Amino acid sequence: MCDLPAPYGLVLTTAASRTEAEALARALVAERLAACVSLFPVHSVYTWQNTLEQQDEWQLVIKTDLTLFPALETKIRELHSYDVPEIIALPIAAGSADYLNWLGASVSPLSPLSRVSLQNQDDKSER
Repeated sequence: MCDLPAPYGLVLTTAASRTEAEALARALVAERLAACVSLFPVHSVYTWQNTLEQQDEWQLVIKTDLTLFPALETKIRELHSYDVPEIIALPIAAGSADYLNWLGASVSPLSPLSRVSLQNQDDKSER
């Protein structure tokens, strides 16, 4: 276990459908705003515009570096179908050093060499 001062955390949001949740997840990971996004179905009960509502939704658990929160929030708002999407950040107090190192590397900006390597992998997978 690693006690960390690094600003890693979980960001929670919900989406109206699996399709929307997957699109959000792919965009966040592709843009290196998230290392990983876990998705699962949930049933929510809430008040919206003074009316009690309940709805099946998809919960996204986004693992990220919280210093990226402003850009991550902007991307979620850009892609989200809700007027007021849930966007809540929770810090990670401790975790596996190996996992947290991977998380940090996954959201770090890519070096030019890494971009070329990834592009080559993409080119090979399209053949």
